[in-house]
Amino acid sequence: MKKDTPKTALVVGANGVIGRNLIDYLRTLPEWDIIGVSRRGGEASGRTRYIAVDLLDEEDTREKLSGLTAVTHIFYAAYQDRSTWAELVVPNLSMLVNVVNAIEPIAPNLQHISLMQGYKVYGAHLGPFKTPARETDAYHMPPEFNVDQQQFLEKRQPGSSWTWSALRPSVVAGFALGNPMNLAMVIAIYASMSKELGLPLRFPGKPGAYHSLLEMTDANLLARATVWAATDERCANQAFNITNGDLFRWNELWPKIAAYFGLETAPPLPMSLDVVMADKEPLWNAMVDKYDLQKISYKDVSSWRFGDFVFSWDYDFFADGSKARRFGFHDFIDTEKMFMDIFEDFRQRKIIP
Repeated sequence: MKKDTPKTALVVGANGVIGRNLIDYLRTLPEWDIIGVSRRGGEASGRTRYIAVDLLDEEDTREKLSGLTAVTHIFYAAYQDRSTWAELVVPNLSMLVNVVNAIEPIAPNLQHISLMQGYKVYGAHLGPFKTPARETDAYHMPPEFNVDQQQFLEKRQPGSSWTWSALRPSVVAGFALGNPMNLAMVIAIYASMSKELGLPLRFPGKPGAYHSLLEMTDANLLARATVWAATDERCANQAFNITNGDLFRWNELWPKIAAYFGLETAPPLPMSLDVVMADKEPLWNAMVDKYDLQKISYKDVSSWRFGDFVFSWDYDFFADGSKARRFGFHDFIDTEKMFMDIFEDFRQRKIIP
């Protein structure tokens, strides 16, 4: 399919940090019509419309998506959170299966299914893993829904007119609200509250995490990579690590983040943000009024549990991104600049003071 041929993207998980930024990027490309799918739906604009669907309900999925005969590309970035790794498998695999079962029989021009994954494929969430992680690394002991989703596509694809790709970003940073995995928002709200309370910005994670080697993935860079992999024939039926291209340690970046917010730092102090920030809703509401911020509920700006998860990595956390470069994707971004740009965006949107 040529670049300027009309295409219709079905973006599943349209309101998350990945889906939202992917839609923003697709809107800049004139050949794309866009359909966003999520539980909450959204407001139509230009070539973009939204459908509210309960993807866990097979019948609702089939009914709500039944008219989407023009879909050429499925971009799957939906996620259902659960309290244990094992519990993640059934809902997250079911949602993907329900979408494919609904679209494949009715969309004769379906070209590609793009699957959003992550470093859980490499066991990064379980403890110290082989770094740099590579796409050829062996899978680990299940349960792991990322692997199950990819294997579903691998088994389904032979004999089909469509191909698949799997994108494996590191921690993704960008703008989204009500998202359970948004580290930039965690840091921005934590820093803003620290400033309001007259406190220095303390790193709250495990002692070793302050010195570990990490990387991030900018949501806009990930969007460009996702569309590239979905439209370049060389990428058919391949997985790609997608990263900013640089590495960092919190012990170097944290003071720079503090400086952006006009804060001093103090020695790291391990603490659960999920616990210590649980009573801060009144403070947040007072800040919203005091600084004339957007009227966004505390639960929609706080992702404390995810922050605790990321700040607990007292081991190196990075992958080899050279495969994507070898296949033709050469974009990169400076991670420090990425954070500062996102914080500035939050300020412009009146999310933080």
